[in-house]
Amino acid sequence: MKAAVFQALDQPLRIEEVAVPEAAADEVVIQVGRCGICGSDLHMTHDPVFGVQPGAVLGHEFAGEIVEVGREVSGLKVGDRVAAAPVRGCGRCSSCLAGEPAWCQKMLLQGGGYAEFVTATERQCLKLPASTSVADGALVEPLAVALHGVVRGKVTPGSRVLVIGAGPIGLGVVFWARRLGAARVAVSDLTTLQRDLAYQLGATAFEQTGPDAVARVAAALDGAPEIVFECVGRPGLLRQSLEHVGQRGRVVVLGLCTVPDSFVPFQAVSKEVDFVTSAFFDMHEYQASLDALDGGKAPPSAMVTDTVSLAAMPPVFEALRQRTSQCKVLVRPGK
Repeated sequence: MKAAVFQALDQPLRIEEVAVPEAAADEVVIQVGRCGICGSDLHMTHDPVFGVQPGAVLGHEFAGEIVEVGREVSGLKVGDRVAAAPVRGCGRCSSCLAGEPAWCQKMLLQGGGYAEFVTATERQCLKLPASTSVADGALVEPLAVALHGVVRGKVTPGSRVLVIGAGPIGLGVVFWARRLGAARVAVSDLTTLQRDLAYQLGATAFEQTGPDAVARVAAALDGAPEIVFECVGRPGLLRQSLEHVGQRGRVVVLGLCTVPDSFVPFQAVSKEVDFVTSAFFDMHEYQASLDALDGGKAPPSAMVTDTVSLAAMPPVFEALRQRTSQCKVLVRPGK
């Protein structure tokens, strides 16, 4: 089969012929219909902290059709269309049995979606409703990440929320915050490229980063934000979040920053700010995200701004390292 294969840090992915994976006893083989290009994959191919090895096939936001089932698989069959959560646990520990494989001691973050075929265990897979396309299925994972952050941030009806960063995760946070009752949700970003999309997903204000941003955001929210979601992962944004958040507010960190960052502790202490970090999701949130897509009728489907073939994917992947008008780009490896 064809796959986009990692070569080395800061080198483009290369389309190569690799072996088609075989299903273990508890696995299925999925013909990948769509796989989203995620910002974390861009990080992984640049930053040595992730330890990606040459020959790896990345891609963890995938959905497709089952073409083979292992002998122990009982709830899925060939022909089923599924979205597969990329967090793979042992399946037996208390975390896994509670639907929280991300906190299994043997958790593996699985890639493989930048290829024509990929394997997943039965417990990772959710069947797609007949009304839900595989393109929508590829959105379930980033939506679940956003939902987990909103749950961790304790958004409640009436909350005033600021989302820093208008990428797919930030926009997913906007969607969920409004869905869970936030009265006002402002988005802050360096550019206005995703302003219309932010409003479409439920934002009540969009403020470009710059002079007087703190005052402009507070005016738009009718008060300082009670919860700030940092969804970018660059140095300086913890300090910026602290400047925005109100007294006894919360800063929720979803962005992946792998270099040292700093802020003035007194600024946090004087406001009695809670710092919350958020990563991954549980399978209940994954199911809720699939349900929320409503067969493609819900606003998150609008985040898909382009779909490219596997052959055309490597240069598109590289171009996404620079800020563009694209939001979520999907790869079409198979049918």
